Amino acid sequence: MTTKVALITGGASGMGLAVAQALAKRGNWTLHLVDLNAEAGAKAAADLPNAHFHRTNVTSYASLASTFEAAFKISGSIDFVFANAGIVERDDFYAKSDLAIPPEPNQLSIDINLKSVVNTAYLALHFFRKSPHKGKDGVLIATASCGGLYPSEFCPMYSAAKAGVIHFIRSIAYSYHANDGIRTYAICPGTVKTGLMTGEEWKSFPEEYFTPISTLVNSATTLVDGGALEDAFGVKLPAEKAYSLAVEINGKNHYFRNQVPFCDDQMAAVMAKTSMEAQAARINGTK
Repeated sequence: MTTKVALITGGASGMGLAVAQALAKRGNWTLHLVDLNAEAGAKAAADLPNAHFHRTNVTSYASLASTFEAAFKISGSIDFVFANAGIVERDDFYAKSDLAIPPEPNQLSIDINLKSVVNTAYLALHFFRKSPHKGKDGVLIATASCGGLYPSEFCPMYSAAKAGVIHFIRSIAYSYHANDGIRTYAICPGTVKTGLMTGEEWKSFPEEYFTPISTLVNSATTLVDGGALEDAFGVKLPAEKAYSLAVEINGKNHYFRNQVPFCDDQMAAVMAKTSMEAQAARINGTK
């Protein structure tokens, strides 16, 4: 059985650790758990077979790049990257200020939830290409959120960052797949009870509204495995088209969410001019 290699940011707890645990049970995965929490990361790696912990500040490109390099030196390949690290903002964006100029808002939520995903995807592309598989069937999954699909008024920067993740993954999907064979996905979980919020904060959500973490794990590992896919809407995708998906995960189901339709033919034509896929089709004479 061929050994595969995963690099998981936010891998010391929550959804990242749960996916790592599921892969570890398969027996053919080497795991690189990436997190800022040294104590939790060391424990997680010690509890899993073939696991390595890398203490990393994902908001620092240098720190993140060093981790990718270290993981690659250990394993000689990377097959799956889970850009999963995230936080939720706790500052009141709407707070009144008596100052002439209010203080700059704390944008750490954007730095971790969006900018680190961009950097993780960028580094993943480089190290997929360096791997023996040259990128073929490499998998990049980024954690977005239901808050990236629907406005979340209490945490607008979190919501904006997660929407950005969805759009970013859709924007890179064609090039990653057409040029290097890499499959990309944005997963958009509903309310999964993790360390993202405190026990008191989670109490504002009725218990029946929570999405079991097992649903998220099953959805994520299904995407890693590849092949033909089907969602709870009954949408079926053959293997060759089962990439570039925004996958909403809620309750016991997952749903493929399409981008918004063009407002009219003129806008479709305008955006086609910015499309690498449309340009390739014109060059190849298929459109």
